[in-house]
Amino acid sequence: PYSCTESSDMENNLENLTIGVFAKAAGVNVETIRFYQRKGLLLEPDKPYGSIRRYGEADVTRVRFVKSAQRLGFSLDEIAELLRLEDGTHCEEASSLAEHKLKDVREKMADLARMEAVLSELVCACHARRGNVSCPLIASLQGGASLAGSAMP
Repeated sequence: PYSCTESSDMENNLENLTIGVFAKAAGVNVETIRFYQRKGLLLEPDKPYGSIRRYGEADVTRVRFVKSAQRLGFSLDEIAELLRLEDGTHCEEASSLAEHKLKDVREKMADLARMEAVLSELVCACHARRGNVSCPLIASLQGGASLAGSAMP
């Protein structure tokens, strides 16, 4: 018979996991695990003779770290650097990486704001056109007009 404690025991036991169970516990798929291993973000455990590789809680934590960093916009190379600093004693270096990422994010946001302004103008121009005048958006893109060109960095 099924027991509620069996389920919670399984969820709490994050040691000796097969790659499929490990991937599920980390919230990714098996191919993501293999990709991280190829990129050097996750070590591939030794394979005992005639057996399968096993993963543990530290591996789950590491994959979750990588996914969290990706959600903040860090590249895999930047994440590799953050993993090198993950013992928590290199706060100044980690802060420097985060400041650089923040600068990048702000630049992207400024680019997006410019793109939004240009697109908004073009949409308004499309709605305001009269008669058989060509579509301002298409004309702008075809002609490389300064209006569309200003949206790009």
